[in-house]
Amino acid sequence: MKPTLLVLAAGMGSRYGGLKQIDPIGPCGETIIDYSIYDAVKAGFGKVVFVIRRDIEADFREIFLSKFANILPVEYVFQEIDKIPVGISAPALRVKPWGTGHAILMASEVIHEPFAVINADDFYGADAYKKMASFLLSTADKQNENEYAMVGYLLRNTMSENGAVSRGVCKLDQNSFLENVSECTNIEFTHGSIAYREKDDVLVFLEGDSIVSMNFWGFMPAFFSNLANLFADFIQQNYHLPKAEFYIPSVVDDLIKSRSARVKVLKSADQWFGVTYKEDKPIVIQKINQLIRSGIYPEKLWK
Repeated sequence: MKPTLLVLAAGMGSRYGGLKQIDPIGPCGETIIDYSIYDAVKAGFGKVVFVIRRDIEADFREIFLSKFANILPVEYVFQEIDKIPVGISAPALRVKPWGTGHAILMASEVIHEPFAVINADDFYGADAYKKMASFLLSTADKQNENEYAMVGYLLRNTMSENGAVSRGVCKLDQNSFLENVSECTNIEFTHGSIAYREKDDVLVFLEGDSIVSMNFWGFMPAFFSNLANLFADFIQQNYHLPKAEFYIPSVVDDLIKSRSARVKVLKSADQWFGVTYKEDKPIVIQKINQLIRSGIYPEKLWK
């Protein structure tokens, strides 16, 4: 059974200033999603599921669904505030869905096979899809429902020249299993190095080869059950906090601490890039063109 790719595409790019998921960056109008699907198909993924909002459904139908229909099965699900556990009502002050963990949960009824999760606006590189597909297939063969994976990148390969970024800095054991992820915000180039400031304004320097999470995860189908239970607990504990977010790294961290799961870190030396800021777009276009000139991608992605 081929694994499925779950694409989280419900978020608006507030810092970027628009719906960056459908912004063309390739020479023939390709988006970052196009390159993600291309790499996933070549790596052996057999289906793609998009998590979207209802107000962008028409754009997605026009741009993606018909394009990929002849390449692999495509489904989409909606992330909405009121899609929460039975018996719990959405808080009156809540104005947006509950974060990336909640987004994954939306796909529980359409995914019954091993699956990977990516952000729609992030370019991960072909190597990441190959390693993830291989892991998911081999783990499924072993019937190990509680072993997951995460693609880890070198911090220096994920930075933006146009502003600060947030990164999940990872601690690994000697066998490359994830021990924990520390969310660090406002990381930027400082005095020729990479650093962020803690709450007391102390400057903390990070090594460029630190392994960071860019939200490329691999799960077995049983993960949905764990996710649903943790989400129900999260809502009850944060019911009166209208801006609380249910993030994937927090879920994974809880499962690791409770010894309910192990997460293998698949290290990639590829360059990650995305369009966090509008100023990033020309850089992304330049990098895509470099990959085309190197023969990694054809000039026209879809014939």
